[in-house]
Amino acid sequence: MLAAGIVLGMAHIIVAAHLQSAQRGYRWTASSREQDVPPLTGLAGRAERTLRNYLETFPFFAAAILLAATTGTHSWLTVWGAQLYFWGRILYAILYLAGVPLVRSIAWNVPTVGILMIVAAPFLK
Repeated sequence: MLAAGIVLGMAHIIVAAHLQSAQRGYRWTASSREQDVPPLTGLAGRAERTLRNYLETFPFFAAAILLAATTGTHSWLTVWGAQLYFWGRILYAILYLAGVPLVRSIAWNVPTVGILMIVAAPFLK
């Protein structure tokens, strides 16, 4: 699931980059990007914010997985926690990109609970 999370992060980066380039132009993408530009809007803006949110949570997920691995913890909590994180992040991204406000915020809790389950697993052996 850690490898899948890495691939998901790369997908976030690729989608956000292409939407950003489509909105600002590929000439801007190839430039030094030193000039001021207006904030991204619409789908490109939501993709950028989804990426930023992913980058905020992924280090905690990776650390939780490494904690479980170094403590030799493999239980239903680690398996379900990793699954909840991964699939919850996909659900969150879809809802965010679609512009669904309240349900998206609720869905954000699913991967967070997944991380907490992984962290708790070594203590509940």
